[in-house]
Amino acid sequence: MCNRRHADDGPGLRRRRVLFAGAAVGAAALSGCLGGGGGDQASAPPAETIPEGATCEVCGMNIRQNPGPSAEIFYRDQRPNDHENPARFDSTWEAYQYEFEKDDAGWEDVAFYVTDHSAVDYRTFEDGGDTFISRHYEASTFVPAADVTYVVDSEVKGAMGRDLVGFTERRTRSRSSRSGAGRWRRTTR
Repeated sequence: MCNRRHADDGPGLRRRRVLFAGAAVGAAALSGCLGGGGGDQASAPPAETIPEGATCEVCGMNIRQNPGPSAEIFYRDQRPNDHENPARFDSTWEAYQYEFEKDDAGWEDVAFYVTDHSAVDYRTFEDGGDTFISRHYEASTFVPAADVTYVVDSEVKGAMGRDLVGFTERRTRSRSSRSGAGRWRRTTR
């Protein structure tokens, strides 16, 4: 379990909500400019199961030991953090941050996968007064990021606090929305 806690009371909550909501809307707006994953999905490398011991490219935390959405990004002719593809993340939010930075550096992504919570029997659970969503790291749980609608600004948290929780099917999106509030945002990436 992630020991990192975020202050979610007082003025920090308001600032964090505004920043997170603004970033999510910005991600949705910018993703249209970035395209649908850098290429034809039929020729994209398949998603991979996140191996035991794999760490997040951004924060360095062990992905399989923490709750919440996961993501993978494959890049053409690049080695994320000096290892073979894909780049792996313990947070959809961190995957988008990383992708925007790499895009600015001229990297081309050929596949961007996120957890599809419609495809798994996810659960939410309480820990330390916070509500978390379960982690799923099998290849079969990933779909192209362009195929999901995200729940944003929900009380449900992942490894890095509030996250973008992706769903491809409306009925499971509705279940998640009721369990943690939040708003729906669609991206093309």
